[in-house]
Amino acid sequence: MSKPLTGRKVLLIAVAAFGVIIAVNVVMAWQAVSTFPGLEVENSYVASQEFDRNKAAQDALGWNVSTEYSGGKLSFVIRDKQGLPARVASFDALVGRPTHVREDMKPVFDNVGGIFVAPVDLSPGVWLVHLDAKAADGTHFRQRIDLFVKG
Repeated sequence: MSKPLTGRKVLLIAVAAFGVIIAVNVVMAWQAVSTFPGLEVENSYVASQEFDRNKAAQDALGWNVSTEYSGGKLSFVIRDKQGLPARVASFDALVGRPTHVREDMKPVFDNVGGIFVAPVDLSPGVWLVHLDAKAADGTHFRQRIDLFVKG
């Protein structure tokens, strides 16, 4: 003989189901808020006004960036419109995961014959590189590069 389904059992089932849903929502909201790195720009209106001007100046450089990671070394080659090594006054890169900031790092790059090289230990998976360079004439060059490291 099976026990009958009473109102009390239905109430307990409903409370348990909604309890699980609410608990999952709280955990997901907590994760979203705790991993958000914060403000990207001080004033989005000013940033939008400068964007087109900066992009035009960057496009005028005609730089092409190629990236390679092997043997624990991350390297970048920046070439100009003619395919020659670009005249780079300063070079910086932020390397991290696209989903959180816990593994973000700013490696120190050496310019070795026009190739910017840094020793970096990257575990397998997807990495995001925010490249920030400055041309000899003072023009800023910024590029976002998606990098996949095989396991």
